[in-house]
Amino acid sequence: MNKKYKILISGGGTGGHIFPAIAIANGLKNKIPDSNILFVGAKGKMEMEKVPLAGYPIQGLWISGIQRRLTLKNITFPFKLASSLYKARKIINTFFPDVVIGTGGYASGPLLRMAALKKIPTLILEQNSYPGITNKWLGSKVNTICTAYPDMDKYFPKNKIVITGSPIRKEIKHSHEINPENARKFFELDKNKFTLLIIGGSQGAKKMNEGIAANIEQMLTLGIQIIWQTGKPSFEMAQKSILNSKFRQYVKIVDFIHEMDKAYAAADLLISRAGAIAIAEIIEVAKPAVFVPLPSAAENHQEYNARSLVKENAAEMIIEKHLEKEIIPVITKLIKDGKTRNEIIKNLKSMQHGDATDKIINEVIKLTEKK
Repeated sequence: MNKKYKILISGGGTGGHIFPAIAIANGLKNKIPDSNILFVGAKGKMEMEKVPLAGYPIQGLWISGIQRRLTLKNITFPFKLASSLYKARKIINTFFPDVVIGTGGYASGPLLRMAALKKIPTLILEQNSYPGITNKWLGSKVNTICTAYPDMDKYFPKNKIVITGSPIRKEIKHSHEINPENARKFFELDKNKFTLLIIGGSQGAKKMNEGIAANIEQMLTLGIQIIWQTGKPSFEMAQKSILNSKFRQYVKIVDFIHEMDKAYAAADLLISRAGAIAIAEIIEVAKPAVFVPLPSAAENHQEYNARSLVKENAAEMIIEKHLEKEIIPVITKLIKDGKTRNEIIKNLKSMQHGDATDKIINEVIKLTEKK
């Protein structure tokens, strides 16, 4: 492709918005090496640090969300919105983009609204089964809406929807090529033992970790071994929970897992939050999972995500407040019943969409060609 495309991308606030935006940018750079990509984020938010680390320039808007309860912060919102719309228009008028992409988060609202008003081709990615406020607001205004789930015409115009799935990290795609025995040895565990992988999310998993800690001894009596990613705040508490356990050699506790491809390869079963990235990766690796949705997630989207898989018999779900009481019966059933696990694996595989990043990039190219 010879044309040098100019592309604006906005996605931020959480890893679930930022990392797919970076994956799309990387995919565009691979397919169209001459493309000029500029990110737009919200000042003071995570994207202002993560995007430059990924090698892309970013400009910040003075914008935040509306608080759901009555608070003084809402008084500044109209001023922030007006300021960010003005700055978004200025960026567009200076950069002259061929297409503008939004993956969710506060800054994508003003940027894509101004782009749509100026008749510049626009595309949004909605990875959750229940859309966020920004994407719901933009749905009627943009040209293309890429989704990870079917039946999203409840929220968006049907003729704009393309089911692409969610972009995921390259190394996760290749995790099935890693020998499970070697992966377990990497985590200093028994290469032949049934392995449970426990992972929280970027927004924290304190209550989830406490529920696991209260049941860890009983879990280990099921004859399994555990890889437990706790996050920094829960690391010491988790270590104390196995201090006097006769099974402690069968638990690998870490605050963060850098080699997630090996962790997925080692696992027979997962306990996980239900953010968009976690769901997309679990579908890709096709491993049975028990989801514990983060109750404070915006619009309760994690529970909606988990329910979408439960409905297809592709996962189990436990509400966080019931975790301590329900975790043992749920995982006991899954550990002992290979037939149920195989059914879940089959259903997860039927939900795979191929390479989501490639599909989204093809939609971006279609929009630029229509211009």
